[in-house]
This record gives sequence, C-alpha cells and structure tokens, in this order.
Amino acid sequence: MNIPAEKKWAVIGGGMLGLTLALRLRRQGKKVVVFEAARDIGGLASTWQLGPLTWDRHYHVILLSDLSFRAVLADIGLEEEMEWVTTRTGVYAGGKVYSISNALEFLKFPPLGVIDKARLAFTILYGSRITNWKQLEKISVEDWLVRCSGRRTFEKFWLPLLRSKLGENYRKTSAAFIWTTIQRLYAARRTGLKTELFGYVKGGYARILEQFRKKLHEEGVEVIAGCPLTRAEKHPGGINLVFADRPSEVFPKVVVTAAAPLAARLCTDLNADELSRLEGVLYQGILCASVLLDRPLGGFYVLNLLDGGLPFTGVIEMSTLVQPGHLGGYHLAYLPKYVPAEDPAFSLSDEEIEKQFKAGLFQIFPGLEEKNIQAFRVSRVRYVCPLSTLACSERVPPVETSVPGLYLVNSAHILNGTLNVNETVQLADKAAAQFEAL
Repeated sequence: MNIPAEKKWAVIGGGMLGLTLALRLRRQGKKVVVFEAARDIGGLASTWQLGPLTWDRHYHVILLSDLSFRAVLADIGLEEEMEWVTTRTGVYAGGKVYSISNALEFLKFPPLGVIDKARLAFTILYGSRITNWKQLEKISVEDWLVRCSGRRTFEKFWLPLLRSKLGENYRKTSAAFIWTTIQRLYAARRTGLKTELFGYVKGGYARILEQFRKKLHEEGVEVIAGCPLTRAEKHPGGINLVFADRPSEVFPKVVVTAAAPLAARLCTDLNADELSRLEGVLYQGILCASVLLDRPLGGFYVLNLLDGGLPFTGVIEMSTLVQPGHLGGYHLAYLPKYVPAEDPAFSLSDEEIEKQFKAGLFQIFPGLEEKNIQAFRVSRVRYVCPLSTLACSERVPPVETSVPGLYLVNSAHILNGTLNVNETVQLADKAAAQFEAL
C-alpha cells in the first residue's frame, strides 16, 4: 500500500492508550510507528515474572459493562476466552475483617450505626443519579461527602478510604473524584444487570498484549520497544524525535501519550501556557507489591482498610477472581500504596518495603506465616492517575498543540471517569476521531 509521506505518524508510548490509538490511526489509512521506552509494551498493564509465575505487574479487572475494552478484546480474538465471576468485598476496621458483599452484610457492619449506614447508602444512590459532573468540580470531595453523609460517617468511613487512595491530596480533590467511582460501580445496573460481574482473560495481560501486538503487526503497525525518547522538537518536516539509543527521526505527525509532567519534559517547544497546564496536573503514584502465596488470604477481591498505621492502602486478592489453576496453583495478592508523585517512599529499597508490607499483612491475617510467601516483588510508578482537582477541566492540556504536527493525548484528558483500561480505550477512540481528517 503506497501511503503519502504526510500520512506517517509516530505514537510515543506503548501502553493500552498508545496501542489502541495506533490501531485506530492505521485503519484510517495512516502509516504508524509506536515507540515504547520500556523493554516491553503495556505501560501500566505490562507483565513481569513473579517467582515461577508470569502475570500482571499491577492489578486490573474488567467489568461486564466495560463495552469499549471488550470490543478491543473481540477485535484481537480474546473476548470469547473471558471468564466472568462474582467476588466479595471486605473491610478491615478496628483490627477485624468484615464482609460487606451484600446489603444484609452492610446492614450488620458494626463500625457504623443505623443512621450512618442510611446516610452512606443515600450518598451512593444520590451520586449514581447525578449527571452534571462539572458542578461537582466546584466543591471539595470532603465538603460534598460531609454534606451528604454527615461528619461522623465521613470520618469513620469515607476519610480512611480517601486517604488510602489520595493521601493528604484528598484536600485538593473535587467531589468529581468520588462521583466517577460511583458511576463506574453503577454502570451495570444502568444497563439492566442486577449485579456487576468481574472478568479476566486466561493468561492475564501477557495474553492480551501478545494478541494485541500480533494484530498490530498483521495490520502493518510497527512497534519498537526499548526505545526511550529524550525530546520531540520542531522541524521543517514536522517533529524531530530524538532518542537515547537510536538515530533521530522526523515524522510529519507525532502523538505523545506520556503522562502530563513527562510530556512537558519531552516537548520543550510548547508555549508557556501549554507547559504550565501539563506541569499543573497533579498525579498520584503507586508502590505496588505483588505477593505470591501458597494459601488464600481472606477471600475478598478488595479488602478496604479503615484502620490507620498500615504500610499499604488496600489488599487486592487476585486469586479470588482468577482461578489458582490459571496462576500455576498459587494465590496472588497485590498490596498497593498510593502516594504523591514526589513522595519520599519512592526512595525506599525493595527490602525496606518488603519488611514493612509483610508486617502489615501478618497484622491483618494472623494465621499467615513467612513460609506461606513464595515470592514478593515491588513495582514503582510515579505518574499513575491524575487527580480530579477543583475546576481541573478548565485547565486541561491541549490535544492539538502550538507546535505544528505535535499532539498530546494522556490520562489528564479523562475528565469524567476513573483511570481504567475501558476509559483509556474510550480516550483513544475519541482522539482517533479527532485525527481522522488529518
């Protein structure tokens, strides 16, 4: 196929956003090359070796209502391989583990009184019916939750959860943050389903990324991993991409999908306002431990932590979702700790984190012993999710920049949703539609 030179595009970033966008651009008749800095594609969805097991570096779940991502899975031939299950949710409070997996268990939840529970249920129901999310950008998440749930419920239930996800950045976060979470949980019910099912692909994201890369190759998209970019600069022919370990190359059109602060460092020819908008996006980072075990933990996919003093901010027991038979017979848990992008915790050694996290795990599950842990590995990512700060939609970085041929598409452009693969695919589809005529 003879493609005009002006139809040559480069996509910087081989995460799910960049890969989906590259496939969409290719189907518009453009020649596309994807450059990924890491040795493997996938970004936050990448995989790694955990003892004898190859699995996802971070925890992910697919909801039955994630129609955009499911369409991608169908496109690459995996949608029919999905397994769907129901899971349980727990809370660790007052040194005890409680199940709140259904309405009856929630009503029996001892840390909250009857009035507290009623106001909490009202808040969730009310939030699920709000459609004008921009109004929620004007009020802090604390003010809105106190108004709806009351101060007592806020301090006993909401505040520990906010701190577990946002740390003290919750003070800078708008009510739109909690609204997006409620909306995602209620998506299935709006489509008529009685319960939300959680799904996964056998083999995890290793299988998904393998098939995605195969599809891209079949359709003529070149993917080059292990190729870090140092800058994207103006050039008479478009954008000159300067790489750390590869000769520079000029493309008429370039889309940078890196997180906003990283995009600002790469694209120094942007004007002052554009750079200010990119640098002004507030991100949370993550330290996430993967723990491989020879026994189950508490049987909850998500265990929310209401007690303070623990070294991590939640327990995700992946083997309640994925059958141990698909995990080599092992049980897998993730221990995330969400922190600001510049938090000193990023400088802790793996050994320090492992010691702290194991102590916390043994505190929650007293029957667990060192011998039950088969492997332990720590992932660090500084820029994971942009925060819904007050009026953040008014300061969104531009997609089409002041530099001809240079475009920005990243998680900061997800304005009315949570950061998950389904929202990422929707963002790629929206951007591709914007680029179709170019």
